[in-house]
Amino acid sequence: MPDGGTVRTTAAVSAGGMVGALARWGLTEAFPHAPGDFGWAMFAVNVSGGLLIGVLMAVITCGPRVHPLTRPFLGVGVLGGFTSFSAYALDVQRAFQAGAPGTAVTYLVATVVCALAAVYAGLRATRPLVRRGGRP
Repeated sequence: MPDGGTVRTTAAVSAGGMVGALARWGLTEAFPHAPGDFGWAMFAVNVSGGLLIGVLMAVITCGPRVHPLTRPFLGVGVLGGFTSFSAYALDVQRAFQAGAPGTAVTYLVATVVCALAAVYAGLRATRPLVRRGGRP
């Protein structure tokens, strides 16, 4: 039987995931694209989500102590639900099937490179700011 901490953590991840997934769904519905076109909305979601993951990790690891459910709720839940490897992979597959291999490969590579660069940028930009008032 799970303890209270496991239940709270699971609830935090679930609630955050719902918020993040709904935000992603709303953006991709607001900015749809044809199967052979570059998925700009999903690209923006994954890159901005990566940036926010970098910021969050800097705040959690270098800043003042945060509530223990902050990382499960925001990191795993909200940002994990917001970003989506599966939706991005489906977009790539659809571009290949639509006869747009150049778009598919560009989207495939650009998303990974830009999202990882965004995580790094978020960490690098945020660490000096949170260290000033953060942990010794």
